[in-house]
Amino acid sequence: MVGKNTLRLAGAGIAAMLACSAPASGERASLTMLDQLDAGRWELRLRDSGIPAERMCISNGRRFIQLRHPEVTCERLVVEDGPSEVTVQYTCRGQGYGRTSIRRETNRLLQIQSQGIRDGLPFEFSAEARRVGNCSG
Repeated sequence: MVGKNTLRLAGAGIAAMLACSAPASGERASLTMLDQLDAGRWELRLRDSGIPAERMCISNGRRFIQLRHPEVTCERLVVEDGPSEVTVQYTCRGQGYGRTSIRRETNRLLQIQSQGIRDGLPFEFSAEARRVGNCSG
């Protein structure tokens, strides 16, 4: 049987870990690394899928956060916001959620890992995104 003091200590430890993993209340994460990426036509290659590369026009690097929930307004929690890597968890009410980690090799080459739920079904992928030119039209 676990004593009350042990449960209090465990609860305090969990609370401390959660406090350290998220920005302070009211603090807004900058995601500067994503804002520095070059806009244009990007090619997304899923690893180990056999699916042909997908091309997309990207005006802002933040678009890479929600590749499986495009054009959906979601609440975001920035887990990591470094100069070359970001991790963001997001929740799209009634449509699912995800967690995406993006590592920048250059402003034109990224490594992306994402997983979550979309339309009630799980997804998980690793991909490389590479800028391949300008957007037409």
